Amino acid sequence: MENLKCDLLVIGAGSGGLSVAAGASQMGADVILLEGHKMGGDCLNFGCVPSKALLASAKVAYGQAHASAFGIADQVPQIDYAAAKDHVKDIIATIEPMDSQERFEGFGVRVIREYGEFLSATEVQAGAYKITARRIVISTGSSPFVPPIPGLDSVSYETNETLFELREQPKHLLIIGGGPIGLEMAQAHIRLGCAVTVIEGARALGKDDPEAAALVLESLRNEGIEIVEGAQAAEIRGDAGAIEVQTADGRVFKGSHLLMAVGRKPNIDRLNLDAAGIESTRAGIKVDDGLITTNRKVYAIGDVAGGLQFTHVAGYHAGVIIKSALFGLPSKAKTNHIPWATYTDPELAQVGLTEAQAREKFGARLEVARFDMHHNDRAVAERKTNGFIKLMVVKGRPVGATIAGPQAGELISLWSLVLANNLKMGQVAAMVAPYPSVGELNKRVAGAYFTPRLFESATVKRMVGFVQRWLP
Repeated sequence: MENLKCDLLVIGAGSGGLSVAAGASQMGADVILLEGHKMGGDCLNFGCVPSKALLASAKVAYGQAHASAFGIADQVPQIDYAAAKDHVKDIIATIEPMDSQERFEGFGVRVIREYGEFLSATEVQAGAYKITARRIVISTGSSPFVPPIPGLDSVSYETNETLFELREQPKHLLIIGGGPIGLEMAQAHIRLGCAVTVIEGARALGKDDPEAAALVLESLRNEGIEIVEGAQAAEIRGDAGAIEVQTADGRVFKGSHLLMAVGRKPNIDRLNLDAAGIESTRAGIKVDDGLITTNRKVYAIGDVAGGLQFTHVAGYHAGVIIKSALFGLPSKAKTNHIPWATYTDPELAQVGLTEAQAREKFGARLEVARFDMHHNDRAVAERKTNGFIKLMVVKGRPVGATIAGPQAGELISLWSLVLANNLKMGQVAAMVAPYPSVGELNKRVAGAYFTPRLFESATVKRMVGFVQRWLP
């Protein structure tokens, strides 16, 4: 056993861990990074990157079949499912060097390709190494949660960790789970020539604004996706190519392939947390506002810390703890400005409070400003007018934004900036957006907030009349 010492030990080379390791090393800390599986973690290899690459293939296929409105003949797309997966692999390979062991060693990080296991509050074993660190960061992420549905263990099924290796085009893909992962993959596969049924035990897109979710779900159903809500999977049976899912109410859904997309679980089983005095729950490792665990020398960031499970959250967490771990300064993680997006077509994005949450918290003090996509000239030009932006405002300051429609994931970033800096609506209204752009929607919804104050106000009209009578 070789003994090593360092300032900072990072366990897990996903988005958060890589950000911490690179930043800390470049600022002068002695850093060791452990990764027992793939550099880049879930996002690069099984999540964000491959899913968006597959959606890109599906978008091209859909465009070929729906081109006539633009003066171009519709064409039935000739889909090569295996080639689409080659595209996915090529995209991963293109991005992979940014997360590679060699790149991080170039930053001065010592990378050890082993899983880490706590031996004590400050010691971790990784293969043949025993590492003692002044501070430790757990960034081991999450993996697919597979519920114990009777019969599932005897049926072949996919998760996000296996789906992108599948090269046989599903004839009929059954998806259990109507969250973002399930619905993104549902749309990708319907556009790539598969029949798709989504089975959701509660409400599809249940964490999002109901009005925005309804718009997205209607669009997906119009493309031919069968979305069944309030249908709890009770039994699964069959063989490869002929799978049946029976729900609690007795309905049976048949398909050729099955994708499990019901949620995530924190990757903590290998860590031996008890040896380090670190407490955890089913949701993840317990942390305080500074992302410090019950062991004050250990941080947990990203999915493994519970809470919002997004790659950009892990990256944000990395910045929070760098300040604390390297400089000894107090630093806290906030959540009110964290956006999220579902990359279906149309997209759905949210930051801060939904309308229902804001009404519950602020009551009559809440004002809701809204602007519909069909009033945006760029959206009209591109025939992408199905959507809206809705802004929740209290005393002139936004507390939440909901966007459903084209480029919602791009548009939401401005509102994250607004919430992060507690900006006022007047500051947003002062922005100038290029015309014609979809980004103009953000300014127009701010204008919609001020419209009744300016154009429907008797006081304003009296003031204008008074000034005009005396103005030379």
